[in-house]
Amino acid sequence: MSSEATRLVIAYDGSDVAQAATREAAGLFPGQPAIVATVWEPGLAVLPMTSSYDVGGGIAMPPDPRTVEALDRSQREHAADVAREGAELASSLGLAAEPHSLADHLDVAETLIDLARERNAAAIVVGSHGIAGLRSHLLGSVARKLIEHSDLPVVVVRGKRS
Repeated sequence: MSSEATRLVIAYDGSDVAQAATREAAGLFPGQPAIVATVWEPGLAVLPMTSSYDVGGGIAMPPDPRTVEALDRSQREHAADVAREGAELASSLGLAAEPHSLADHLDVAETLIDLARERNAAAIVVGSHGIAGLRSHLLGSVARKLIEHSDLPVVVVRGKRS
């Protein structure tokens, strides 16, 4: 089996849980090639500015496209920095890691699955904050969606329960 077929995709957002998942991946798959992926969502930073009502009774105006572009550029740059940080961590733990930031146009889990398929990954590694119950349904869970939709093995590393 070539190293391309053993490549891991590690979901990385810079959180303590993502760091723990990276450490666990390095322990489970020592020396393996890994893509440390950070997903960013275009337009997300603009949502609070685009309310559907206006307190003064007027019509809410759409945000200036230049503002949207600048916010997206800022998010893209931040995601690239976070992915580099994760790849540095993974490399320091012995993985052959490369950073990868990508825009999410549908769903974070589906974006990660598509990346894993494109790069011929053998598994996806993700941290889980352990959100349960109603909060999980309202907020969604990338780990849960990966397990439900991925045709690849998914390694879920649980964070500490508070």
